[in-house]
Amino acid sequence: MLNSDVIRPRIAASPRQRGFSLLELLVALMVIVLVTTLVNLSVSSGGQDIQLESQVRGLADVALYALDEAQMSGVDYGLLLQEEEQSGETVYSYHWLQRQLEGWEEPIGGGEMFAPQAFPPGVELELELEDAPVMDLSLDDDDYDEDEERISPQVVFYASGETTVGAINVRQEDSGDLLWRIEWDLLGRFKLLRRGQPEEEED
Repeated sequence: MLNSDVIRPRIAASPRQRGFSLLELLVALMVIVLVTTLVNLSVSSGGQDIQLESQVRGLADVALYALDEAQMSGVDYGLLLQEEEQSGETVYSYHWLQRQLEGWEEPIGGGEMFAPQAFPPGVELELELEDAPVMDLSLDDDDYDEDEERISPQVVFYASGETTVGAINVRQEDSGDLLWRIEWDLLGRFKLLRRGQPEEEED
């Protein structure tokens, strides 16, 4: 006679499932916040580098344009760099000027090409000229014409095709590290040196 009892497989009792503790959740949250912060800092730093490079190249491009305009129009152009306060922060800006009968004024033509520009906060500029190794960019009474209450530019692009020889060092404000160096000679030939080094030429 067959045993009518049905043999059923024994199912092992599953261990009691345990949820995350408050401490584990806090640790996981801290890790997520830290990773997000690092990513944001990396993206922000990269964006600042791109902005600064665009500013440096834009300055050199407009300088070449100003030299061409000076030769074609027979009127001198000038570049004025200065340190100023904006929203409680120290920034370095530059302005384009044109020599007129009354003295140095904003260029008559050129539109947005000669609009004032400012470097992003966190960088500082050093201006080197032949007769002054490092110039102070904070404006004082010596920056004004003797006869006219007008600011004189430090760099002049003459109608003759010559330029005030010099260089601009762009440094990290906190560390003093050299980020960019802009050099130009008597004929207005510009060199852009990232961290003071010439860019590698493509084959």
